[in-house]
Amino acid sequence: MILIVGEKPSVSRVISSVVGANTTKKGYTEGNGYIVSWCVGHLVGLRFPNDYGNGWEQKWSFSQLPMIPDKWLFQVTDSTKAQYNILKELMNSESVTEIICATDADREGECIFRYVYNMARCRKPVKRLWVSSLEEKAIRKALTSMKPMSVYDNLFNAGYARARADWLVGMNSSRLFSVRYGGKLNIGRVQTPTLAMIVQRDAEVNGFVKQKYYTADLNCGAFTLSSAMIDDEKSADTLVSACDGGTVTISSVKREIKNDKAPKLYDLTTLQREANKALGYTAQQTLDYTQSLYEGKLVTYPRTDSQYLSDDMAQTALDVAKLCDTYFGFGISHTPDISKVINNAKVSGHHALIPTSGIATADLSSLPSGERNILTLIATKLICATAPAHKYEAVKITALCNGTEFTATGRTILEMGWKAYTKRSDKNNYEKALPAVSEGQTFTAQASKGEHFTSPPKPYTEDTLLSAMERAGNEDYDEDTEKKGLGTPATRAATIEALVKNGYVERDGKQLRATDKGKELITVVPDEVKSAKLTAEWESKLRQIEHGNFSADNFMVEISCFITAMCNRYGSVDKSVSLSDGGNEPVGKCPKCAAEVVKGKFGWYCKGKCGMNIAKVYGVTLTDNQVTALLDGKSTSYTSKDRKTVVLPEIVENPYNGKMYYQWKTERSKKND
Repeated sequence: MILIVGEKPSVSRVISSVVGANTTKKGYTEGNGYIVSWCVGHLVGLRFPNDYGNGWEQKWSFSQLPMIPDKWLFQVTDSTKAQYNILKELMNSESVTEIICATDADREGECIFRYVYNMARCRKPVKRLWVSSLEEKAIRKALTSMKPMSVYDNLFNAGYARARADWLVGMNSSRLFSVRYGGKLNIGRVQTPTLAMIVQRDAEVNGFVKQKYYTADLNCGAFTLSSAMIDDEKSADTLVSACDGGTVTISSVKREIKNDKAPKLYDLTTLQREANKALGYTAQQTLDYTQSLYEGKLVTYPRTDSQYLSDDMAQTALDVAKLCDTYFGFGISHTPDISKVINNAKVSGHHALIPTSGIATADLSSLPSGERNILTLIATKLICATAPAHKYEAVKITALCNGTEFTATGRTILEMGWKAYTKRSDKNNYEKALPAVSEGQTFTAQASKGEHFTSPPKPYTEDTLLSAMERAGNEDYDEDTEKKGLGTPATRAATIEALVKNGYVERDGKQLRATDKGKELITVVPDEVKSAKLTAEWESKLRQIEHGNFSADNFMVEISCFITAMCNRYGSVDKSVSLSDGGNEPVGKCPKCAAEVVKGKFGWYCKGKCGMNIAKVYGVTLTDNQVTALLDGKSTSYTSKDRKTVVLPEIVENPYNGKMYYQWKTERSKKND
């Protein structure tokens, strides 16, 4: 028998149907010489410090640090123990002669399988199933081209190194600075530098002082010319007076034909960015919707960092582009140029995100709105990426009046090209077409003063934060250099969600703003802990490990030395800093007993201990602002997985004492309502 191990039941069921393992058992399916089981995500993970002894289980103190295990220990989580035991028994069963690893084809997937395989002390030969689509033909093709697990050792080495680095930085830093400053601090290798960027941006926004500036504008009938920026209003007034009614002479007319190249295909990060900008989806929502589409055989593997396809995808991509035109109604008038999106050198693991041929047989109208919207974005991107360039004529008119230079710019669209298929507004198109004028031509000026203000920096949205995370540490590199960045496409959404969950960041509409708790953390931790550049350098080395160009052992030595030096440098109490009590400031009055409501580790609760509490509604954690609104007697709402939930206070009578008090009532709309 051949045992196939997938990452989750939904994916394993697809594989089961392909190989004919259709008999359902507890924790696996069987048939046609195959057993197909699954991991349900991480069944095995690194142990916590308390499990190592060494005094690490005692009250946190400097004497425990640095915590650097001589031997790394693993554990099976209680919630997944049953499925682990099933896999362990299957792996070591005498009837199983060969094992196929079919977890997600990335670092994380490699670790998920190998942790279980090693924990079960299995030594049977393993082959790797590497698929980028769950379509039957893709799986069958992959089954004929499997390679030994050892071929992917570097991938595992990178994933295992990342897990240990996160443990070392997170566990040691959290204890070190919690003891140093006398308060509970949660510090992460990627989370904290990401938080630092948000805190810095908030400071720039809050500290911005707008500056007024002026221009002299000359109305020449069909077009308007403007001067350069003028800081002084008096100077602007003088120029306007000097030019009003004067002669404007055209000194030059420059015309240039330009092409806006078609955009690249989506990797996960660019999809998350555009979905946030266009649809307001969080990075995690976009990942969830795309993962569901992948499991539904409608898109290729989502956790990719490539925006290109490999050579062998050319015909498939052409066929899918034609299907997108048919089923999404683009009405293309060109033959898709697939050569624009083919580049073997830029596909190391998984190719770019595109729809699959499954869209031809699926009932797309029945998809939840979130999934349908994401699928439409991905289909649109394939059409745009293979369409002709957007062509326009850029015109710049330069003129003189009273010895001062004035300019006007405009554009005339010659060919819409790929922009004909996207509904997104193009800010560059604000420039209107300019009339035909020639050098030496004169006009009579009608002068006026324009008043303008410098623009403040904008708070981060998930779109702009994901971009900043992707570009972190790349300031000195060109676009062809392998990216560093904070985290990976697969982990960035989880990083943002963790910051929100831990109370360091909150969402304000599309904006991400640091909380007081988040600002406090960044204030007290040293630069090396919150350095985006250093973390990006580490991520670059993890990529090098993955490609076999750097040693995982050397990487771990580097991380260990960093942790040791940091513990030595900051291993003393600093009483000059006083941390807050972790967010226990009252947020309102209890609707039951009128005592103060404060925020604790697991949500908001009444200090009067009447039993009133609120943390999550249908699995979604409410924000500080939402809870405050409820305590003020107002309703609040959120949208999750295409369902809108309204939470509102309801006045009810206590049957025991007849007193009236508030309780929380929820109303959920149905999908697609």
